Amino acid sequence: MAASGVRVLVCTSCRAGEDAHMRPGALLMDALRARLNERNLDIAVESVDCLAVCKRPATVAFAGAGKWTYVIGDLDGVAHVDELIDSAQSFAATDNGIVAWQDRPPCFRKGVVSRVPPAS
Repeated sequence: MAASGVRVLVCTSCRAGEDAHMRPGALLMDALRARLNERNLDIAVESVDCLAVCKRPATVAFAGAGKWTYVIGDLDGVAHVDELIDSAQSFAATDNGIVAWQDRPPCFRKGVVSRVPPAS
């Protein structure tokens, strides 16, 4: 896990409409990694095969040890990159992973699919 204490898990399986080769999550993951590098931030971004939110690509999950996990969908690999980084930082700053509504950027507020309790 990165020094920030958050892992951003990006679903790279979903397709964009009928195009079998277009993977919005893969594009989002590449954009996130590039922006994190530009901003010199230590946030882990990992590819996962499927988050089971296929009708709402691109989808990510924020996870951290002892924290609730958020699954967020309907993300755009260009428009939401900075908001996702801000969201990950807000998540990392919490003790339990629960991010207050007012601390969530718009894509986080609108895109939450679920929140999962921490594993014991």
